[in-house]
Amino acid sequence: MCYYKNKKRGGAMMGYYGYNYYDPTIIFILLGVVISLLATINIRLTFFRFKRKNSKSGYTAREVAEMILHNAGIYGVDIEHVSGSLTDHYDPRNDVVRLSDTVYNSSSIAAIGVAAHECGHVIQYHKGYKPIFIRNSMVGIVNIGSYLSYPMLVIGFILGRYNLAKIGVLLFSLTLLFQLITLPVEFNASRRAINILSSTGSYLTPKEVKGAKKVLIAAALTYVAALFTTLLQIARFVALIALNESRDD
Repeated sequence: MCYYKNKKRGGAMMGYYGYNYYDPTIIFILLGVVISLLATINIRLTFFRFKRKNSKSGYTAREVAEMILHNAGIYGVDIEHVSGSLTDHYDPRNDVVRLSDTVYNSSSIAAIGVAAHECGHVIQYHKGYKPIFIRNSMVGIVNIGSYLSYPMLVIGFILGRYNLAKIGVLLFSLTLLFQLITLPVEFNASRRAINILSSTGSYLTPKEVKGAKKVLIAAALTYVAALFTTLLQIARFVALIALNESRDD
């Protein structure tokens, strides 16, 4: 979608390059879709591949999570079941690790890898890993910025007030900053998980650890894809503002 100045009416209105003109910024959308799709396909195929391979230890992901936390000297963190697939997460407010349908009672390599990753987040909190606290402190302002950014962008384009649209872009950019901080948090949790699985040898064999690592790398790449998709959205907004301002001059 792009916007153009309607000289006859004396105001700015929305128009579609796809209808009247060619929209050169559509490439940003297409690239974002392709990147997101590839990352999604990659994690689903990788997870499915190692979901079919049970660990030789026979431990379920829930049992592994409990043992990892206890071995780290962390007690009082509940391990709960949550519905869905790949909906696993650690809730620091309630001190709960929630494992999904495909993970909780599974003894697969993929499930154990995911459970270990979530335990990595728990350990981050208990060890005072600063990036995770910085990320969580940003949630409120990022949500507000995301909520306000689109109205400002739309109103700015419709009224031809491109300074307002630029403020919308800045607010939307808070999402990019949040994603940038999220990357080291996720990579660090995965690194902790792999180190734990490798060092003990009780949960997975060395060969199985390699499979779990592939699952966690594929999961981490979804965060990288999300960051690039957001960056492409910002680039498109900037390009649209530049095109409209040059057209109005």
